[in-house]
Amino acid sequence: MTPYNKPDTRKIRMNEMIDRGRLQVQCFDANLGIPLSDVNVLVMSRLNSYLIAQISTNSSGRTQEISLPTPPLEYSLAPGFPQPFSTYDIIATREDLDIIIVEGVQVFPETTAIQNINLRQRKYSYETSRTLFVPYPVLWGNFPPKIPESAIKELPPSSGFVVLSEPVIPETIIVHDGVPSNFSATNYYVPFKDYIKNVASSEIYCTWSSNTIQANVLAILSFTLNRVYTEWYRNKGFDFTITNSTAYDQAFSYGRTIFEEIAYVVDEIFTTYITKPNIRQPLLAQYCDGQRVSCPDWLNQWGSKNMGEQGYSPIDILRYYYGSEVYLAQAQIVEGIPQSFPGVNLLSGSAGGAVRTIQEQLNRISDNYPAIPKIRVDGIFKETTEDAVKRFQEIFQLPVTGIVDFATWYSISNIYVAVTKIGELTP
Repeated sequence: MTPYNKPDTRKIRMNEMIDRGRLQVQCFDANLGIPLSDVNVLVMSRLNSYLIAQISTNSSGRTQEISLPTPPLEYSLAPGFPQPFSTYDIIATREDLDIIIVEGVQVFPETTAIQNINLRQRKYSYETSRTLFVPYPVLWGNFPPKIPESAIKELPPSSGFVVLSEPVIPETIIVHDGVPSNFSATNYYVPFKDYIKNVASSEIYCTWSSNTIQANVLAILSFTLNRVYTEWYRNKGFDFTITNSTAYDQAFSYGRTIFEEIAYVVDEIFTTYITKPNIRQPLLAQYCDGQRVSCPDWLNQWGSKNMGEQGYSPIDILRYYYGSEVYLAQAQIVEGIPQSFPGVNLLSGSAGGAVRTIQEQLNRISDNYPAIPKIRVDGIFKETTEDAVKRFQEIFQLPVTGIVDFATWYSISNIYVAVTKIGELTP
């Protein structure tokens, strides 16, 4: 691996802000996880500190999407350009809540940035505030390169922590906010899909082609599931799944902006991973940018971007970097989910137990998200069920089709489990 060099970090100028991107904010109660309505959201430019927008959240805790100036699209499509994204500060306030300030929210051209904000009930008569800072993406910021490891791990003896007969999708990833030896660092408990979306939004650009994003997400998924399957850190005496140090693992930043284009891909393929013949474990799919750092036999992020533009499929990109023998496998178990995807899409005219399950779950979710209409639980997928599905998809940033496909099924299941747990905590 070649030495790491600090990138050119020349800031963009106002006259370079010639394209537009989109931003949406969603606010939650930090303790209960329920959406917060009527939160006042201020969006300010970091270039000149001007107030750009003042918006508020609806009953689902979401603001409307707003259009914001960004640098030109080509800045994110090749290395060497100036900063490819614009940055904004967000201030979220409501009179009964502490103030949250999020600095450095990134918006790319022709894409949608999603900023989730957790607010706490005010404990004192006076206002208190907390500030979060969104770090630069790895491709632009100053991060240490990955220390090389074997892509296939020697599994510990049966007395070790490995108890799984096959890879499974965990409900939660425990992320250590620092290098493994930093015992004072915070551990964050993060839902699995949220972790993958966060890492992918940190590691690559959302403006890249869908094939490139898929290839990189598959590498991130496989790397993560290797850490999970081998209990890599627990077998070394640590109490976490993975770190956010790019020298050891992958970039993760608590509270960072994620991008809709990346979230779509993760929702569609989050149970898929890379592996090789005659091994049970997911491949520890390491990668680098391929410009400031050279890493033979690993995925090259900028190289994968070029291959995606040339029409290479995700598996072709992965085989180019990891070897022709790699293939994609599917985890059959998703922890924390009441019922697995039935294997076929549910749509108008469908009937049976799977439809009934979705109807029951949507009705429970609507208690916390009242914009989703209540529906009759009869096991028949009629127009009312389709309308409820569409509203769910709109709220949770899925393609609005009215069809319960793989991504929508697991998103409904995840939110159902979350609101059910909230109900158990609420007196």
